[in-house]
Amino acid sequence: MSGAIPRGACPRLAAPMETGDGLLARLVPAGPMALDAFAALCAQAGMHGNGIIEVSARGSLQVRGLTRSSAPLFAAAIEALGLDLCGDVAVIASFLPDDPSALIDAQSLARDLRRDIAAAGLALAPKVSVVVDGGGHLHLDAVDADLRLRAAPGQRVLVSLGGDGDTAAPLGSVAPGSAIALVLRLLAVIAAHGQEARARDVLARSGLDAFRAAAGPIAAPVAPAMRTHAEPIGLHRLNGDACAIGVALAFGQAQAEDLAALAHIAQANGARWIATAPGRALLLGPIGELTGFVLATAADTLGLIVDARDARRRVVACAGAPACASGLIPARALAAEIAGVLPPSQDGVAVHVSGCAKGCAHPAAAPLTVVGTEQGCGIVRGGTARSRPAACVRVQDLVDALMRARLREPVSV
Repeated sequence: MSGAIPRGACPRLAAPMETGDGLLARLVPAGPMALDAFAALCAQAGMHGNGIIEVSARGSLQVRGLTRSSAPLFAAAIEALGLDLCGDVAVIASFLPDDPSALIDAQSLARDLRRDIAAAGLALAPKVSVVVDGGGHLHLDAVDADLRLRAAPGQRVLVSLGGDGDTAAPLGSVAPGSAIALVLRLLAVIAAHGQEARARDVLARSGLDAFRAAAGPIAAPVAPAMRTHAEPIGLHRLNGDACAIGVALAFGQAQAEDLAALAHIAQANGARWIATAPGRALLLGPIGELTGFVLATAADTLGLIVDARDARRRVVACAGAPACASGLIPARALAAEIAGVLPPSQDGVAVHVSGCAKGCAHPAAAPLTVVGTEQGCGIVRGGTARSRPAACVRVQDLVDALMRARLREPVSV
């Protein structure tokens, strides 16, 4: 193990990051995990960490509360489990196996891509990532990446750079068999700009010119079809008569023992795998439709979210104090209080609670942002955690202040 890395870097299994509650290790699953292996991972998180596991907005697993002595033991235990994890470059593929709506086998393409990227030995920034979207209904439009591959009708793969499904710059389209070679050439362009460069940096300096030159002959970009929000929570049809059930972690966090219990219940009811998903979610399958109700009931009992209208889905929160050394307010505890007074809805994020001005959990603007400051809870309307608060209230007065705001009463400074 190379030792803990400073805050702001990319935490990895072999180089966890210092936080307020110990070291944090991040694992990026390369695909679904066997349920017994996932349960074993949870057990190791409880043994070597503080028993808290997170699923990030991008679908990564994070284990909290490791120590300098326990982190190497945890890393060795995870290696012994033989989990299929992404390497230095995260290649994130569509996460629903056997999706009947998929246009290509994204998992297979991503697996080959990881192999060839590793063999190329490119010196890339730690957070460079590639998205491989199979074109199914549980798409990856919300996941930001340096390179994006999206399957399209007619056996084509749309290629874009430096953003999410809405903001990435379109480059063109290729046949699936040509996608890997193209990605390697495009990653080489990023690497040529230095070991800290990302696709957006190259785009800011020279636009698409450098990428076009590396791509060579490529079909002109086409406007991809608009897609509705990809909701992982609920029952999803698989090929044949099978299904998968999607549940989410409240504010992205759960006790390791609860997740292990869910895995054991799922396995006892015939499921074989569990997959992490963007949106801080988990998918379990393959199961029958009736088994889905059994697992949803079990997940609900364990405190997980099983209804897409759950008000907890409308509040995004980072770890906050005391888990994060930068946190100035207990973000997740406040998020739970705020969710308790919000009506159920599927209208998207209503409130972002950030422990500090970095806004790690939700860099984009939100209708209402609560940000930790030295004076208490700063309140920002229609901005980000970096925006200047319009008002500030004490932590203990926050929920009452927000309720007054909903009633159009002024928030006291």
